[in-house]
Amino acid sequence: MKRPMLTVGLCAVLAACATAPTVYGPASGPQTVGFSEYRIEPGRYRVTFRGGPGAPAEQVSDYALLRAADLAIADGYDWFRVSDRYMTQSGQSGGPRLSVGAGGGSGRYSSGVGVGLGTSFDLSGGPQVVQTLEVMMGRGSRPPGSDIYDAREIRRVIGART
Repeated sequence: MKRPMLTVGLCAVLAACATAPTVYGPASGPQTVGFSEYRIEPGRYRVTFRGGPGAPAEQVSDYALLRAADLAIADGYDWFRVSDRYMTQSGQSGGPRLSVGAGGGSGRYSSGVGVGLGTSFDLSGGPQVVQTLEVMMGRGSRPPGSDIYDAREIRRVIGART
């Protein structure tokens, strides 16, 4: 009895370790961790960053801004404006669960009673956050506004944390 329980425990630990960490880099597919972008027109992009399970929403938002800054710098722009942003979250973690069940029955010549106990644990690592930004880029001095970012400053500050 100890050996099957040990095997199940080790499998659970390995499954928990298999979640993808959130690192700044290109996504290798549509549902993988990392950034992707779509050029709408010159100086305008839709930037998406998909975090790994359990990644903080703030980190995912910062990495989306960092990708927008990198695109602006690469295209020769000085600043960018976030004209639209939305965040989605999937795979809500419900935490450990415990259930108990009992049942009984009788037939013509016999009867029986059963009791069951079960547990389950969410091994996904937590919810997965996706941040999408639509950005418009510009050159010269940065106009005023809370939704306008200096591309080089974002690269310096957020890039230092990656």
